[in-house]
Amino acid sequence: MCGSRRSAACRCCARRCWRRALAPAWGCLEQVRVLLDASFALRGASGTGVYIERLIPALGALGVDVVEAANDSRGDPGGGPWRSLRNHLSDARWTRLELARLARAEDIDVIHHPLPARTPASPCPQVVSVHDLAFLQRPDLFASGYRQWAALAHRRAARAAAAVIVVSEATAGEVSARWQIPPERIVVAHHGPGQLGRRRCRAEPGHQHFLYVGDNEPRKNLDAVLAAYQAYRAGVSARLPLILAGAAARLASGQDGVRGEPAPDADRLAELYRGAAALVHLSLVEGFGLTLLEAMTAGTPVIAASIPAVRELCADALLAVEPGDADGVAAAMARLAGDATLRAELGARGLARAAAFSWERSARAHLAAYSLALTG
Repeated sequence: MCGSRRSAACRCCARRCWRRALAPAWGCLEQVRVLLDASFALRGASGTGVYIERLIPALGALGVDVVEAANDSRGDPGGGPWRSLRNHLSDARWTRLELARLARAEDIDVIHHPLPARTPASPCPQVVSVHDLAFLQRPDLFASGYRQWAALAHRRAARAAAAVIVVSEATAGEVSARWQIPPERIVVAHHGPGQLGRRRCRAEPGHQHFLYVGDNEPRKNLDAVLAAYQAYRAGVSARLPLILAGAAARLASGQDGVRGEPAPDADRLAELYRGAAALVHLSLVEGFGLTLLEAMTAGTPVIAASIPAVRELCADALLAVEPGDADGVAAAMARLAGDATLRAELGARGLARAAAFSWERSARAHLAAYSLALTG
């Protein structure tokens, strides 16, 4: 018993227990109060940052009380071992101590970690999002130190969570099989479109260029995109340029026919998608593929590697290729560049497929995960 002078922590616990008791009667948990770690939204453009930025208003539109919190004391990445150590210690303090303190102070029902993390002293259930298990599926693409740390820390966080959110059925299967997490604790919440809204994608499609959007992580296989593009150029006389948009733009220098756009805003990115004969996406491993969904939302044809998450996302709205077959990818590029009927057909399929994905649907799936965490 806490008595008449019970602490704020006791009052917080009592209110959470009351809400948990009512949760089955509500049938949903729009009244749930969620502490969402938004730290990655502060760290420049990234898929995780887009996920956080789009999810929060979608949850709010459902009536979920989202408390955003971010570790703004962290420095920029890089800068040598001392900065890396300082950032690591800052992250550890934030996740292990500060989130627990905030959860108590803000009367939180659920802590949501948008990446696998754990707050041992949390006064409430925790939910983690797992975007992929690339470091286990393709360990050759990651530094050994990161791979070993992630294999231990991410697994521990996911197994300790009351519910695990994944971004595809493909990732759900990997998480369940590799980490021995029961399927009933896993909730699939596909993303909605990323930086682009459908309102920005209404211009008539063109075919002025091929497009790659993203960075140069090894798993994104940009070298294969560049090799396939040069094979395409060698085989045709009327050659469309290749545009690298985003962090990969720095690699455009010195490449025949390749241009870079390092930081296009949302309107410019929409123009790039709509003007493309195809998005070329040859990732070796994916959990979802936001750029693929953006392309389909814009009615842009997709040339993509035939891997599980990509097949799940795109269905029949793509030209599937083997990511290491430069000549095969080049042939797909030449085919799309020269066939307006095929471009229109794939664009229409993409638009139809993209309609199945929205941030409202994603938010409702997240709400189901919060309910599972509170009542499971």
